[in-house]
Amino acid sequence: MAARLDGCFDLVAGAFSSDPDRAHASAAELGIAADRSYADFNEMAKAEAVRSDGIDAVSIVTPNHLHGPIAEAFLAQGISVICDKPMTATLAQAESLLSAAQSSKGHFFLTHNYTGYPMIRQARQMVAEGALGEVRIVEANYLQDWLSEAPAEDNKQAKWRMDPVLSGGGAIGDIGTHAYNLACFVIGQRATSLSATLRSHVAGRSVDDDARVTLRFDAGAWCHIWASQVAIGNENNLTLAVYGSEGSLRWAQENPNVLWFSKLGQAPQMITRGGGAAGSAAVAVTRIPAGHPEGYLEAFATLYREAAGVIASQNLDGATLGVQDGLDGVRFVDACQRSSRDEAYWIDLR
Repeated sequence: MAARLDGCFDLVAGAFSSDPDRAHASAAELGIAADRSYADFNEMAKAEAVRSDGIDAVSIVTPNHLHGPIAEAFLAQGISVICDKPMTATLAQAESLLSAAQSSKGHFFLTHNYTGYPMIRQARQMVAEGALGEVRIVEANYLQDWLSEAPAEDNKQAKWRMDPVLSGGGAIGDIGTHAYNLACFVIGQRATSLSATLRSHVAGRSVDDDARVTLRFDAGAWCHIWASQVAIGNENNLTLAVYGSEGSLRWAQENPNVLWFSKLGQAPQMITRGGGAAGSAAVAVTRIPAGHPEGYLEAFATLYREAAGVIASQNLDGATLGVQDGLDGVRFVDACQRSSRDEAYWIDLR
């Protein structure tokens, strides 16, 4: 739906399941021609690469352990890749994918979709323009409760996420990467070191379901991240707060059309998506008038539209998130896991 929203992409081919029968049935339901329904991704990459009307990009929406092999198969054929986060399940896979992307004529895009929200673009612009002064502290939390108890056996989304081989990690990889990416994106700094404590609160669970992380950044900011999938009473409660020497910003994903800006000694200012106080970065990704909510699908669509622009123009300056951001995210997960195994030992990310 997001890929189609701005009219930049048409869905024309796919490998829709690891089971060939289900794959072809899904293709038929989606209106895909039989000769462009594939039994596996390797077949699809090779076949589409030699068609005169072959695909411009592939969207990877599989469990994490398959991101790397699928992306590399299409990049080897010069086909651009739009991939869900995290980029891969392991650091070794991420490093291999980086090499594949660097040697391909195709582009790689990572869909950390929350960076597509207009008020997040607003926050990034305000920080870059110095509205907050020197950034001191960042608080990025992503809280859910859907894994507060062992999920049902037929819950496919939970099943692969609870498998460390398929997912690469629990809450830290599934939602902690979003919080980390959002912090980096908005403040425009790179993390240099971290200390993490990962825990599993449900008996028998082999991945973490709660993560607490402290980070240092290269320009002096400190960041605290709490990512939990056992925080009862929360659905998709992603929040970001940035505190500087002259002001602060606060944003909540469940009310994404509002950004709060505070200056010391002054009343907080509410900046709304599409409102008069919105800056050029927010306006550029706003589709409808103020007061009509935009949200999750539109944020995804912004990233797809930006990817389409890069593919069409070959202008990499238009790419918001790419393979280096993906590698950074996997390095973050790997460092958190190593730190936690060693009693929250500080890990150098450089």
